[in-house]
Formats: sequence, structure tokens, C-alpha cells
Amino acid sequence: MRDLLNDLESGKTPAELDPIRRAQSTIRKPLPKRFYKDVSVSAGEEGGFAVQLDGKTVRTPGGNAVLLPNEATAHLVAEEYGAQGEHIDPATMPVTRLVNTAVDGVAVHSQAVLEDVLRYATGDLVCYRAETPERLVALQAQAWDPVLDWAQSHMGAHFVLAEGVIHVEQPRETIAAVSAYLRQKSEPFRLAALHVMTSLMGSALLALAVDAGALEPEAAWAAAHVDEDWNISMWGEDGEAAQRRAFRQRDMMAAAKLLAALD
Repeated sequence: MRDLLNDLESGKTPAELDPIRRAQSTIRKPLPKRFYKDVSVSAGEEGGFAVQLDGKTVRTPGGNAVLLPNEATAHLVAEEYGAQGEHIDPATMPVTRLVNTAVDGVAVHSQAVLEDVLRYATGDLVCYRAETPERLVALQAQAWDPVLDWAQSHMGAHFVLAEGVIHVEQPRETIAAVSAYLRQKSEPFRLAALHVMTSLMGSALLALAVDAGALEPEAAWAAAHVDEDWNISMWGEDGEAAQRRAFRQRDMMAAAKLLAALD
């Protein structure tokens, strides 16, 4: 399912999803020229809001009309089309790619996508703690304990912590509580955004906390990278790794913008 969603989102192979390879591919393959002048938003004939290019409704790679649930979400897509220059670069249109994924993929496979998000919760990042050094242990607790507190108070889900990387089985009641909560979020656009955020951060709980307004997107992103940032502080940062992280962060923030516009 993750491969399916990735392919739908970008129209590329999994290898090409790597931002470095994607940049190299872009060099080899010319981007399509912008073929439209005007970008507008209008109420759809069958409900929702459509983005129009020179009066024609935008369609997904799968040929489906893009109808957004409200005007705010439609304007997010319209802004990305409007910001294109002489050429159309899908890499600079993360909300549009996410919307295409929702329409072509998530709307058809919502149960499988929901289950994929739930699988992250069974081994969620915030449950796996370092034994040492003391400073890293403290940083993890500072970033992750409030998220676990929110999960218990907001979803009734009590998670068991583990030290190291050995998998710990979460209580059946905990996963059932998360599942019940997640099923309230099964609308395709919201679920697509949650899936992207979950997979980028390695944590369903961080994504759900952002969706609930309990955590700012920037704080969630920082929480997801406590270990990585610790290593950077000790050993320095690799340039290519930093570029990949920047691409992932852009997609994360686009998903968060879509979530905010849905409310």
C-alpha cells in the first residue's frame, strides 16, 4: 500500500522518490511547459470546489476531476498551480500531489491506508527510548512524554515504553482505542495527509496529535528527529542527508497545511 500511494503521489518509481535521484532525473528529463494563464477556484457542479486552469477543471493523473471539500483546500492547490513559472515542476507542488493521492488512491483503498497508519502505532517511534546517554534520554522524554499523555487522555490509549529497538507488544486495548479514533478520520483527504505525516515521521501519534491541534507541525517534526538531531550535534550533518530531510519536511508541512484547511 505504501508503494501504491507513493507511485500515485509522484508518478515515479520508489527509487526516484529519493530527492537526490529526483533532482538528477529532472535534469535528464525536461519539465513540461506551463500551458495555462489563469488559475481560479469555483464551486463544483456536484458539490465541493474545483481548481480551474483557463476555465477547465484540474484532473488527477488517473483522470479524475479534483473536487476539494471546501474553498480553503481548493485555494491551496490553486496557489501551487499559480506559483509555477515557465515550466510545471511537480516537486514544488506537495499539496497537489497529496490531493491527487487522496482522489486516485486513498478514496479507493481507505481501509488499507487506515490499517497502514495503525501499524505505525503498534511500534510507534515515541515508545522506543534510549538507555543512554542521560541527555538524550531527557530530550526524548521532553519531546515524547506529552504526546503519550495526550494519547491516553484524548484516545484512552495507554502505551508501553521500551528501551532500545527490541519490539514491545502494545496492549490490545491500546491499539483498539487508536483504531476507533482513527476511523473517525477516514475521509480521504484527511487520511491521506495523516498517512503522509505518519510515514515521514515514523509516528502515528505525532501525526494524530497535529491533526487534533495538540501539537504544532514544527514541534512534531522536531520531536520526530530528536535522535537524528542528537547525532548531528555529536558528529555533524551530511549535506545530502540534510537535503533529503528538507524535502521530507516540505511534504510534511504541506500535509499539515491541508489538515488545517480541512477544519
